[in-house]
Amino acid sequence: ILKTLNSWFWWENIWMPINCTWADFVDRDGLVFPKPHQLYATIPYAFVLLIIRFFIERYVAIPLAKALGIKNVRRVKPQPNPVLESYFRECSKHPSQSDIKGLAKKCNCTVHLVEKWFRRRRNLEIPTVLQKFKEAFWRFSFYLTSSICGFIFLYDKPWFYDIWQTWVGYPFQTLLPSQYWYYMAEIGFYWSLIFTLGIDIKRKASACGDFTAHIVHHLAAIGLMSGSWCGNYVRLGTLVIFVHDTADFWLEAAKMFNYARWEKTCNMLFIIFSIAFFITRMILFPFWILRATLYQPTYYSTTPVIAYFFFNGMLLILQGLHLYWGYLIFKILKRFVFLK
Repeated sequence: ILKTLNSWFWWENIWMPINCTWADFVDRDGLVFPKPHQLYATIPYAFVLLIIRFFIERYVAIPLAKALGIKNVRRVKPQPNPVLESYFRECSKHPSQSDIKGLAKKCNCTVHLVEKWFRRRRNLEIPTVLQKFKEAFWRFSFYLTSSICGFIFLYDKPWFYDIWQTWVGYPFQTLLPSQYWYYMAEIGFYWSLIFTLGIDIKRKASACGDFTAHIVHHLAAIGLMSGSWCGNYVRLGTLVIFVHDTADFWLEAAKMFNYARWEKTCNMLFIIFSIAFFITRMILFPFWILRATLYQPTYYSTTPVIAYFFFNGMLLILQGLHLYWGYLIFKILKRFVFLK
């Protein structure tokens, strides 16, 4: 069954134009092509990024947070109590008064002590400002580095200025070393975000929709980049990565100054982020990137392959997320302008 599924998945008609086979993508005559098995390396790269994150958060983010006046608040842990811990995890974090009385009898203690235990236990679940700052600083560091490297990698490429150049010579476009590392770092980063979902700051229940949107975004991003790597849509892929990362580091910077209570700086950075977001996600992405993926391939092939529909479907999912987040940003800006 696995062999059959594997042969179906790698069927040439899914990934490449007619009359092309996988044998045509063997490195030759100075041409180097992306290979699907290279994507396995993104997993160890993700762990390398986690190690880098640990050192950056510990030796850069924490001293910077202290310099900005953010204190490390230490919360008092409640006394170990298996009965209350089990109820807290399996039943409710906010027990009713009758449940508190029942738990007090079961633990042979006063109602006041049970209420105090649950209050302290709930406080442990609330992330500290320092934790939030460290996570924001790590994402800021990665997105800023990725944006700078992306510009260095792309500024002298013809397809950075003429989107039609992304299809010239397709599918036999050689893979550049800069494109390899750009992809590996980006996919590894999103894997690392998924690996740390269990330890990163949890979203509030009221923001579960935003949490779900982030999960969908991470998986869609990994699927899209991995698929574009296999189909050698690398030129377009690097443009998609660059368009996304150039707005994100402004948001993380705004978060950091918000945690430090630098209100004016935070507001200014958020406005810059909003402008960058609407330019990159609402203008460049749909009218530049999507135009190149939906419309331009029809000039190079009269019979689009299945990958054409897969990639464009994933890109449209991302654009749907852009519209959702754009709506949230617009609401915040509206409150900021009219309600201060």
